[in-house]
Amino acid sequence: MCGWPLLLLWGLLPGAPAGGSGRSFPHRTLLDAEGKYWLGWGQRGSRLAVRLEVRTAGYVGFGFSPTGTMVSADIVVAGVAHGRPYLQDYFTNTKKELKKDPQQDYQLEYAMENSTHTIIEFTRELHTCDIHDKSITDSTVRVIWAYHQEDVGEAGPKYHDSNRGTKSLRLLNPEKASMLPTVLPYFDLVNQDVPIPNKGTTYWCQMFKIPVFQEKHHVIKVEPVIQRGHESMVHHILLYQCSSSFNDSVLDYGHECYHPNMPDAFLTCETVIFAWAIGGEGFSYPPHVGLSLGTPLDPQYVLLEVHYDNPTHKKGLIDSSGLRLFHTMDTRKYDAGVIEAGLWVSLFHTIPPGLPEFRSEGHCTLECLEEALEAEKPSGIHVFAVLLHAHLAGRGIMLRHFRKGQEMKLLAYDDDFDFNFQEFQYLKEEQTILPGDNLITECRYNTKDRVGMTWGGLSTRNEMCLSYLLYYPRINLTRCASIPDIMEQLQFIGVKEIYRPVTTWPFIIKSPKQYKNLSFMDAMNKFKWTKKEGISFNKLVLSLPVNVRCSKTDNAEWSIQGMTALPPDIERPYKAEPLVCETSSSPSLHRNISFQVLLGFLLLGSTLNTKCW
Repeated sequence: MCGWPLLLLWGLLPGAPAGGSGRSFPHRTLLDAEGKYWLGWGQRGSRLAVRLEVRTAGYVGFGFSPTGTMVSADIVVAGVAHGRPYLQDYFTNTKKELKKDPQQDYQLEYAMENSTHTIIEFTRELHTCDIHDKSITDSTVRVIWAYHQEDVGEAGPKYHDSNRGTKSLRLLNPEKASMLPTVLPYFDLVNQDVPIPNKGTTYWCQMFKIPVFQEKHHVIKVEPVIQRGHESMVHHILLYQCSSSFNDSVLDYGHECYHPNMPDAFLTCETVIFAWAIGGEGFSYPPHVGLSLGTPLDPQYVLLEVHYDNPTHKKGLIDSSGLRLFHTMDTRKYDAGVIEAGLWVSLFHTIPPGLPEFRSEGHCTLECLEEALEAEKPSGIHVFAVLLHAHLAGRGIMLRHFRKGQEMKLLAYDDDFDFNFQEFQYLKEEQTILPGDNLITECRYNTKDRVGMTWGGLSTRNEMCLSYLLYYPRINLTRCASIPDIMEQLQFIGVKEIYRPVTTWPFIIKSPKQYKNLSFMDAMNKFKWTKKEGISFNKLVLSLPVNVRCSKTDNAEWSIQGMTALPPDIERPYKAEPLVCETSSSPSLHRNISFQVLLGFLLLGSTLNTKCW
């Protein structure tokens, strides 16, 4: 139950040291590019504790915003004037007008000012029951900040000019006690002087050889190494395990990923062993888990994939970014693994334009988890962190967990997903995945500002819906993903026949007349999408049978693959007649066979967006 806070007048806390109240703030980050505004924070029971250290002798402002702007924001303004501290709770309306909040929910704990800096510490309930305050949850929070060289006067705070900004953070990430030595050996996997093309999206791949260890080591911490000034351009970095049957000649040069001339050796690199994305910081493994190196099962060659986002098509950019891996001979009890779950990245992931909300689901099926876990670890695996991933249209993601038809506690969620802030979420408590469980990665998208279809794919304007699960002990399962059947999606817009045999990609439509000789992409874009049609299409897609990938470390598949029906209790609001497919070799296949089965060789064997984001 929410209640009104006890109103107290706080001054400087007696006995507090000059640098602060003495209370701990386990999380800390720099909010501006000039090193003038530092934020520290931590959870204390049902309250959020915040420390602001700002290079100013005037006021400091801090707040929470649904969009990262001053629209409908929850703001606190504080400072020290004439030796007396002050703190005021404000809010803004849709016109960005600043107003005092009649319910003052921020409690000043400490304030100090010297000749260069102002330090403010305060606390606030996570959920205040104030309509002008934003509840603090496990989801991404967009904090806003500002400061001025003068304190607040009778007319209120003066305009901050350019001394302001926004940053997305996950404020309730659990604290992780540091068990790391102060000095750890490390090695870097960093690109050297990569020329970035003047185009929106570039994926650059470079193979590296892991240092040779005489005995088993564990990587216990990974940090991004981002070239200064390129923080907004390096969108994500993936590290894949590759085949070990190479010599060092594969290390001679990098190449644009997924390009026809990409070296064949790169195609053996399918198993994700680490993932980092924009906005994230370094990642430390739990004290009982590490990424194993030095054994026959461990990677000898790895592929570093860096996604460069260059929306303004700048020319002449040269980058040297990558990852730093800290390791130790003091090995932990368990080896960590990574499972990629969600929607198989494919053009068959289709999202209509003009919709305030569209939902997609990627299934890690009970058949896949049953087979892989029964063979490898019948007692189950333990998930300790999750990275959720989508692109620009993404608004929310959750990773749902089911056992024997009953939904378990959410593994991870983010109701306020921010494309520019993605990092691993440490689970507050490890969760066990057992044989026969199933997982659903559910993504919400907004395409109100788009006039054409949004497709699954690599570009930031394409979409993805993925979860990366960090778990232990490591098993021989790297990908557990699905994609909905495409045929009924085409039937929804009125497609009757496609040409057989399929000799082009994307395939070509034969009838009806309005779609004749169009690719399925052109046909979907030609359809007149309305909000009503989009909602009906969404219901259809969520009920369709799905193609499943259940992949091993060596890129082979577990036997569970191909078409799988969803559980029978899921409604099918739209049922189409079978689509006629023309084939010159086997007329008996005209009906009652899935298009995905006929094109399985194309999807399962191609490099069409099957692993990257």
